[in-house]
Amino acid sequence: MFEQKLKRLEEIVKKMEEGNLELEDSLKLFEEGVKLTKECQGHLQQAEQKVKILAGLDQNGNPVLENFKTE
Repeated sequence: MFEQKLKRLEEIVKKMEEGNLELEDSLKLFEEGVKLTKECQGHLQQAEQKVKILAGLDQNGNPVLENFKTE
């Protein structure tokens, strides 16, 4: 799902960079791009919350995992 949205965003950027669109079409693509950007950011935030980091090993040699924290 994320990859499809990202691919569509790339298509939108390419079309807009070509500069051959009417104003109304450009606005529609821009609005779609903003929506897709927000959705992709949401996917990334969800993924980030799931990422764990190895904090070390406990006394039994088992891995100790902590949630990934951004600064």
